[in-house]
Amino acid sequence: MFVPLNHKKISSLLEKEKKLVLFDTTASTNDIAWEYARGDYEESLAIFAEDQTSGRGRRANQWKSKKGESLLCSVLIKRNKLASEIVVLTTAVALADAIYKNTSILSGIKWPNDLFISGKKVAGILVETRQNIEQIGNDIVIGFGVNCNQAQEAFDSAGLGKIATSLCGESGREIDRNALAAEILNLLDIWLANAACNSDTVISRWKSLSTQLGRRVTLEYNNKRFSGQCINVDPTQGLVLQLDRGGVRMFDAAHSSIVKVGS
Repeated sequence: MFVPLNHKKISSLLEKEKKLVLFDTTASTNDIAWEYARGDYEESLAIFAEDQTSGRGRRANQWKSKKGESLLCSVLIKRNKLASEIVVLTTAVALADAIYKNTSILSGIKWPNDLFISGKKVAGILVETRQNIEQIGNDIVIGFGVNCNQAQEAFDSAGLGKIATSLCGESGREIDRNALAAEILNLLDIWLANAACNSDTVISRWKSLSTQLGRRVTLEYNNKRFSGQCINVDPTQGLVLQLDRGGVRMFDAAHSSIVKVGS
């Protein structure tokens, strides 16, 4: 049953007042957020859509879902002073914690921007930054999508059954997207505040949720493949691998993509 997002329901559950904008259909919530960035909004702004026709992810990947199945949102923060890499880690932590609070399901973070449950993707993050016109920090848009109420059959029919899942599929019950939306926004505020005070608290939490740390990883970097044991993550530099062929090397998120995670 399709239960639409409701402005009043989400607002009533927020710990901080926030401007919310809900669209039935739009091309991309990130693009809408950037349109608002040119306005006079000083506080955090959250854009939601029931459906996106041109939703995008990292490395030009597309986010596809039927109307009302996912939670699709972009948060605009003006004059942000945190490094974008820290914002990505912080958002991943907030999503994982919100999912657990609403479903009691533990999710793991696949560096740098995906959440997985039972080895399948359930959520993704896209953070974009632009220079603030006042030259004060950066304006930043945090886009995220969470698979909420898709049936497993939908993934199977699309050929995604082995790589994608939903919170409904994992929990066996319909997800209240209004409650989840509010929980994510609340925790995002909390974790961003923590990151501003001491980024180590976010990094520590992120590491506890990582699906790569301590495991063998194969990744693609500038069209070449590298394999090794993941021994650390640097929030601004990337994953640190003890390579199979010897030596330690760091791989940044902008040019890297994880291909396989072993034991």
